[in-house]
Amino acid sequence: MTLPTSAIRWLGGTTPALLVRAAHPRQALLTTIALTAAASLSGRAGREVALVAATVLVGQLVLGWNNDLVDASADHDHQRIKPIVDGLPASTLSFALTCAVLLLIPLSVNNGLMAGACYLVSVAVGALGTLRNRLVRQGPLSWLPWAISFGLYPAFLSYGGWGGRATGDAPSITLTVLCALLGVGVHVFTALWGLVADDADGWHYLPLWLARRTGATPLLLGSIVYLGVVGAAIAVVAEQSGLAA
Repeated sequence: MTLPTSAIRWLGGTTPALLVRAAHPRQALLTTIALTAAASLSGRAGREVALVAATVLVGQLVLGWNNDLVDASADHDHQRIKPIVDGLPASTLSFALTCAVLLLIPLSVNNGLMAGACYLVSVAVGALGTLRNRLVRQGPLSWLPWAISFGLYPAFLSYGGWGGRATGDAPSITLTVLCALLGVGVHVFTALWGLVADDADGWHYLPLWLARRTGATPLLLGSIVYLGVVGAAIAVVAEQSGLAA
């Protein structure tokens, strides 16, 4: 049975649906699936893989909700199709974000103190990278939080285990660098659809700097190729050497 259009619109406007949209679900799911798959392929026990999935997913919720809260004013100004523009109260989003942060801390620590610290730092750096300032998010260092955040993923997986006392091995330096490079590529790719508005707001960050020199379409194609190459390199290195140094 197909739901009528009015019912679909009503469901799309409910608070749970708006919260899902505000979490940037595609990026959240892709990141969760990728890190969960890496944990599984590295031979981790089933409960550890499930813990990685839960930890990463909640961390992605924190990043997505924080981003929409920070951008609320700009989203209203540009009338973007965002949940917080479509009726999701900022207070509701703030409450959901607070709950997610409180859940993320014990989940992260249960992966082991070192692994949990690496993931919490990764999320914190990612959240700080969304703050609207002229040097980092809007300026020449826009790539840095993405590189640091993604570069900590191998450490989270390599040090991880089950329980706060779990200890693992130091991550592969090569894999760490490749994941950092992947983060820079993801930054460029995800920024492409907002370049016009960001240019109007006077931003001078890496994706806009590249787009002015290459054009948006070549940059889109180039970023896809870049992500494919770096992703393949990560797969090869991980398969040959594992996560640890």
